[in-house]
Parts: sequence; C-alpha cells; structure tokens
Amino acid sequence: MFFIDVQGTLINDIDKSPIAGAIGFIDRLNRKNVKYAIVTNNTKEPSHKFITYLKSIGFKFDENNYIDPLMVLNSVLKSREIRAYGMPSFIETLNEMGYNTKSDQPEAILISVKQDYTSSEFAEMIEFVLNGAEIYGMHKTSIYIKEGKRYPGVGAILEMIRFATGKDYKIIGKPSELFYERAKNIIGAENFSQITMISDDWIGDLIGAGELGMKKILVLSGKIKKRDEVIGIGSIKPDRIVNTIGEVLV
Repeated sequence: MFFIDVQGTLINDIDKSPIAGAIGFIDRLNRKNVKYAIVTNNTKEPSHKFITYLKSIGFKFDENNYIDPLMVLNSVLKSREIRAYGMPSFIETLNEMGYNTKSDQPEAILISVKQDYTSSEFAEMIEFVLNGAEIYGMHKTSIYIKEGKRYPGVGAILEMIRFATGKDYKIIGKPSELFYERAKNIIGAENFSQITMISDDWIGDLIGAGELGMKKILVLSGKIKKRDEVIGIGSIKPDRIVNTIGEVLV
C-alpha cells in the first residue's frame, strides 16, 4: 500500500507537468490492484479543481483515493473568525467555505503557501498570536518551490512564529497524524506499517510518516536535489532514495 505525494513527486514544481514515469507508476498500481492514496498539500485551489487538473494531464485514479488539507480543515479548525495568509486563490476558497479570513480579532491565524511574504505580515501574525490567536498551518512543507527557487515553506514559517511567540501550532495536512489517519482509512490499512510513503519532502512529509511506522521513499525530483541534503536531518533515515517515482517498481 502506498501514500503518494503530488508536487515534486507526481508533477513538476515548475510547470506542473507529469514527472518522468509518474503516470506509468499510477497505471501499474491500478493494473495490479495495489491500494494507494494520493496525499497532497494542495491549498491553492479547491480540491475538485485540482483533481480535475491531475486527471486532465493523464493520471487515472478514483477521486475517493485523493485527500488534501482543505478536505479535513473543517474538522480541525472550528473557529470561523480567523486571519488567513496565503495565495489569493487560497483566501478565496476559505471565504467560500464560510471562514471570515479578515477578522480584526481572530481566534486563529491560518498559514499556507505564499511566495512573497513580507516582514509586515510576519509582524501581524506575531501580534495576533500574542493577543491570544491560535496558530494553524495548512501543512508543514519544509520548502516551497516557485520559478526554480526554493523558499521557506509553511513549516519553516510556523517554526519562526513559534520561536517568536513561545506558542505551539497545529497542522491540518501532512504530516499530522489526523491527516495520515484519514488517508489510512481511505485505503483500508489496519496500521501504518503496511504503508510506504513516497515524497520529495523529507522534513515535511517523510519524517512524520516514519514516526508513525511507515516505510519511506524519497524522490529527488522536487524539493531535495541530492542525497547529501538529507544527511544529518533527524534520527529517521529514508528506506530508499530514487531519482523519480518511475524508479519505484511494483
């Protein structure tokens, strides 16, 4: 059984095209009736639109085998009075879901991916938290890639806000246990040791998967470009490192 990341694993971070061997890998799983879940940290657009896009570029999968943080957000973040940070499309999606994303007295701040965060925005986050707002991250991605450059991911920003305020945060998507538990239920696994997680994000996806007992395959087609970049990060190590998902034989 597999959990399969999307950005940097199935599709290229630059132009969102399929990575070499990715479509073939999913096709093999389908032919052999291997159970899998597509577990992505997509927050840039509504879930159904991202599913439609993945199918439009050649990926064949059951929509019930897909999960992203937007699909579990309501069960984790109960408050509707929040201040949200991220791409305009993310803010628009939250508004459609019934959240007040511009609250002047938010009960929580919610952080997602954005290329051009400013110091003023970070200062605003800190003030809200020091005034009692809880901290939520849509996921804990270590690095965000845009136009070939690597920016601090949501996980890095969350750690900065925690360091600045002394307040801990909660994660909606990967690598939260709740999110992985939902994905486990999708494929009907009894325990995490039956599952292999495939991802390009060692810190944001695979360390957490390993802590739950999953096997871990790191692909070098996204955030991490060479094996040396994971040496010395955490006590958990990859079970395998491959260049692309196409090298993972089933």
